[in-house]
Amino acid sequence: MDFSALFPFAPEVGYLGLGLVNFFGSLIPFIPLPGFLLLASMSVGDQFNLHVLALLSALTATVAKQIIFYISYEGRHILNEKTRKRMRPFERLVKRYGAAAAFVAAATPIPDDLIYVPLGLAKYNPKKFFIATLAGKIVLSYSIVLISHNLGLSLVEPFLENVNDVTTVYVGIIIFGAMMTAVVVLLLRLDWQRILGRFAPWTLDESNDK
Repeated sequence: MDFSALFPFAPEVGYLGLGLVNFFGSLIPFIPLPGFLLLASMSVGDQFNLHVLALLSALTATVAKQIIFYISYEGRHILNEKTRKRMRPFERLVKRYGAAAAFVAAATPIPDDLIYVPLGLAKYNPKKFFIATLAGKIVLSYSIVLISHNLGLSLVEPFLENVNDVTTVYVGIIIFGAMMTAVVVLLLRLDWQRILGRFAPWTLDESNDK
C-alpha cells in the first residue's frame, strides 16, 4: 500500500488540518499515531515550512496532553480510597522525577499517557509539566520532520508494503489504544506499596507528600 493512501488529503489540509489531527489524535489516550504519520507525510518535499510543521505539531500535542493531565489531576477524586492508597507510592515515584519523566515520555514515541496520568494523579506542578512536555514534543516533532524530509518515507513504507486496505491500519491503531488503556487499568489495580517497598522504600514514606 502506498503511504499516501493513509492521508490522501494531506496536501490540501495544510497547517490547520495537521493541527486538528494532531490535537485530537493526542487527546485520545495512546493514539497519537495519525498525527505522527500526517506530520511525516507533510514533511516530505518543500511544500510546507519545516519549522512551522514541527512547532505546530509540538504545541497542539502538548495542549492535548495538558488536558489529559488536568483530567487526571481532578479525576483522582473519582478513585476510591483503597485504589488511592495502592497508587500513592507510584505517584510519589513519578512525582520525584516528574519533569524528567514528562520530557522523556514526550520526546520518545512511547505511550506517554502511562506517565502523564500518574503525574496528574500525584498533582504534579502543571507549569513544570507543560514546559517539560512541550520541550520533549519539540524534540520528537523535529526528529520526525527532519528524518522524513531528508530520507522520505523509506523508513515507514516497508511496514505497509503488505497492507492492502487502509482500514487495517486504523483498526490496528484502535486495538493498540485499547491495549494501552487496559495497561492503565492494570496500573491502578497493582499493589504499589508491595512492589515499590522492595526497590524504593522511600515511596512508602508519607512525609514525601509534602
